[in-house]
Amino acid sequence: MTKPGIPNEYALSTSCYGTRLKSIEDQAFAAVAMGFRRLELGLSDQPVPLGGFEDTRRETGLTVNSIISGCLNPRSENMAGSRLGSMDEDERECAIISVRRHARLAQTIGCPVVILRGVAVEDDELVREGTSLHARLVKEGPEEDVQETILGYVKRLNAQGHKQLEHLCRSIHTVATEFPETSFVLEPGVHFTDLLSFQSMGHVLDDLAKHNIRYWHDTGAVHLREVAGLAGQGRWLDAYANRLVGIHLQDATGTRTQLPPGLGEVDFKLVQEFLPQNAEKVVEVDSSHGRTEILAAVQFLADRGF
Repeated sequence: MTKPGIPNEYALSTSCYGTRLKSIEDQAFAAVAMGFRRLELGLSDQPVPLGGFEDTRRETGLTVNSIISGCLNPRSENMAGSRLGSMDEDERECAIISVRRHARLAQTIGCPVVILRGVAVEDDELVREGTSLHARLVKEGPEEDVQETILGYVKRLNAQGHKQLEHLCRSIHTVATEFPETSFVLEPGVHFTDLLSFQSMGHVLDDLAKHNIRYWHDTGAVHLREVAGLAGQGRWLDAYANRLVGIHLQDATGTRTQLPPGLGEVDFKLVQEFLPQNAEKVVEVDSSHGRTEILAAVQFLADRGF
């Protein structure tokens, strides 16, 4: 039997395993061996079967407090959650059906939270322009003129994406009405081309307030936006801390996310100052990082008061 590690205060996303571990049982026991007592069902290129998970949970004592909509499907560029705002009615309906599957899974395993991550913009011209601007940012770095151009782009994105955000709100209204006992939370997508900008997030949360739709923070995604000249960790957390349910803890540089905390540029001391005490704290790093780096990240976070 796997020897439990020293217990820590974090959850571990199963996305950290990549394709290394082929069963949920192996993933659960590996988490326990590192001291984790909570799992998040995260995204993967090859999701593992969940059969036998209940027995594993009873044996290990693990709980699952969050799942990402899309964890049941192979990872793709546009996951189900991001298609809830599609202009195509069939696309929206497929996305709603997928979110329902994840909500049913959450109910089955006693998980209170389903995370809806990002909203993909569908305007081809905006997609091309955003891709070009991202490449320019990577090549030239966060120069003032690049950031000013990105800021102008995001303003137009907000204006032209209004109809998609309306569809998003209607889709979430549908699933939240059907699953009132499940807490659906919104998390910004990774890049500034995502429709859930700092301003749009507030509008959507306000629109869906009667359904108690909440916010989930991602330190890596917000850092990339900050490098691009947009709102940073402090502004996001200050604005939405009262509606924050949880946080994905990962480090980032100007071009990379999902680094173990301590290996990038994120100001975790600042993040900790804004973070509500009862927020779910999930370590989510790229699967190229192994046990040693994950444990070092846990120690790094603990040393900074998380």
